Amino acid sequence: MALLDLRGKRVLRTGGSQGIGAAGVRALHAAGASVMFTYRSRSDLARALCSELGARVVAECLDLADADALPRIVERCVAELGGIDVLVNNAGIFAENKFDGDDLAAWRRGWQRTFTVNVFAAADLAWLAIREMRRARTGGTIVNVASRAAHRGELTFADYGASKAALINLTKSIARACATDGITAFSVAPGFIATEMAAEALASNGAAIAAEIPSGRIGSAADVGGIIAFLASPLAAYATGTTIDVNGASYVR
Repeated sequence: MALLDLRGKRVLRTGGSQGIGAAGVRALHAAGASVMFTYRSRSDLARALCSELGARVVAECLDLADADALPRIVERCVAELGGIDVLVNNAGIFAENKFDGDDLAAWRRGWQRTFTVNVFAAADLAWLAIREMRRARTGGTIVNVASRAAHRGELTFADYGASKAALINLTKSIARACATDGITAFSVAPGFIATEMAAEALASNGAAIAAEIPSGRIGSAADVGGIIAFLASPLAAYATGTTIDVNGASYVR
């Protein structure tokens, strides 16, 4: 983090209590940023992370499916940190939703639930953050955490892959529409990363997953966290609108 100087930057990050989220909070904090991160249920992990990092970090409980809570969390960030310079849309959900099921209502519920959290909440938070950045006239950065699934399609959770593809397109739209305001936008598309979210798949199919990766190594949350800190810095500004793949060359576009 020595080359990245985020001192004075105020970051709002969703899904920061564990996995990629916690690694990203650590990386941003190590580079000097003040960070407010959200969590949905693991208050124990959120408290532990705040205790570990000490100053310049705040945790707030947030259910991204609650649309009315989204303006409040941005307002809370502005009140606690004094503004918002970086938004990281990290929190997301996925669950199997197979094409060979026989329950159309369940299929529809899966798509609605996934898009509500992964796309609609991220879009709303981006809109709210951009409004604050424009008011402050200091520019800012949006980083959306997508997935390799956005590019290759998925066999058993197409709704998840489609939601991440939508998130990447949202990133491109922000980059183009908000450039004159000094606002940049990026996507990060991880492959399989050893986190709590992927634990079940790795436990049942870890050897096959590792075999798809040329190095044979499944990525760590820190592999993603450092890239997000870089994208939040001025070093990446002219690459606005791009997506960084973080999958160990398991899927190369």
